Amino acid sequence: MRQRHARTCRPKKPGRPPRRAATTWAHFLRSQADALLACDCIETVTLTGQRQSILAVIEHATRRIRILGTTAHPTAGWVTQAARNLTTDLTDADTTFVYLIRDRDAKYPAALFDESLSNAGIQIVRTGVQIPRMNVIMERWVQTCRHDPGIAGG
Repeated sequence: MRQRHARTCRPKKPGRPPRRAATTWAHFLRSQADALLACDCIETVTLTGQRQSILAVIEHATRRIRILGTTAHPTAGWVTQAARNLTTDLTDADTTFVYLIRDRDAKYPAALFDESLSNAGIQIVRTGVQIPRMNVIMERWVQTCRHDPGIAGG
């Protein structure tokens, strides 16, 4: 009888913690996969020893890669023109994307690059400072390029 009394007099344990009101990053990526693009600028060295920057975009749902261009000297104008070409390609392919994930690299001029994509209805989502895991699908592809000698001069 004594043990029974001890169990009933214990303070109640709190229940489950309340669910988060905000969406987690992983949930956002999964739930919006059909509407997500991610981009990154990859630096590589060609067989002749020349450094090249490759601007690439990946579709999250299909993992389709779009190489927007390559240049030895990426400038704000070049990156902005690549963004305009991307919006034209997406329009021609009759595909709709809502978000584009990109890092905070200075190669993307916020006023020009972001504006050209927002005019096409694509909202820019910038990753946190030095958090490549926020753009994990694109970063995995970049690592594949670096380690596979048959891709992008790896």
